[in-house]
Amino acid sequence: MDAVPALEHEAAVEVSGLVRRFGEREALAGISTRLAPGETLAVFGPNGAGKTTLLRVLSTLLLPHSGSVRVLDHRLPLEAPAVRGRIGFASHEPLLYRELSGRENLLFYARLYEIDGADERIAELLEVARMTNRADDPIRLLSRGMVQRLALCRAVLHKPELLLLDEPRAGLDPGVAELVEPLIGRASGCSRVLVTHDVERGLAEADRALCLHDGLQVLEGAAAQLDASEVLALYGEDRQRLAPAGGPRWAGGAS
Repeated sequence: MDAVPALEHEAAVEVSGLVRRFGEREALAGISTRLAPGETLAVFGPNGAGKTTLLRVLSTLLLPHSGSVRVLDHRLPLEAPAVRGRIGFASHEPLLYRELSGRENLLFYARLYEIDGADERIAELLEVARMTNRADDPIRLLSRGMVQRLALCRAVLHKPELLLLDEPRAGLDPGVAELVEPLIGRASGCSRVLVTHDVERGLAEADRALCLHDGLQVLEGAAAQLDASEVLALYGEDRQRLAPAGGPRWAGGAS
């Protein structure tokens, strides 16, 4: 693995030239972006674009093959242990034990994070997510939406500084999605990297936007300067039209 040089400080996330391969395929081919503390980065792109791979690198679950990655002022992968307890990750996999109840799962994670007042914190989250009455049922007996709510509770249990969210509202009906906004939305106060296919909502709640296609970065910059139609083009146009020679066609708005 290439040496990871130091990056500019005072960023929640700072990535430069990130490459991650699976065999001969480059799932991420030279990705660069920067997120200031308290900001939200929305990541867009069709299936297979590299969005989830990016989140897994930032969460320390995957190693980069080259490039520079800094999360919460720590270099990855060299300083990964210092980062893990400060990140919340909600992915397509709930990371919950199916034979345990929701409450038991949250208690397990609370012990891992050495959370003081764990019972009170868990009760608070279950109330917000409207899961108190099903909290003692095994995960395997719950609906997908209920499991998703518990997975979001797990992700924010330890009050992380950075939330990595992979389509966090998927499987939630609109009413429930609004309930969990205090946990995962801008009001949470966390820095956030948000993967979503909801282009208009994603742009509205983001400070920065990163658009990927087939592992390539094709758009990156201030979300307010990007029109939704440009992002929607990612889902219907080929890579050559989206990313002409010379690199990304838009990188507006410095932080």
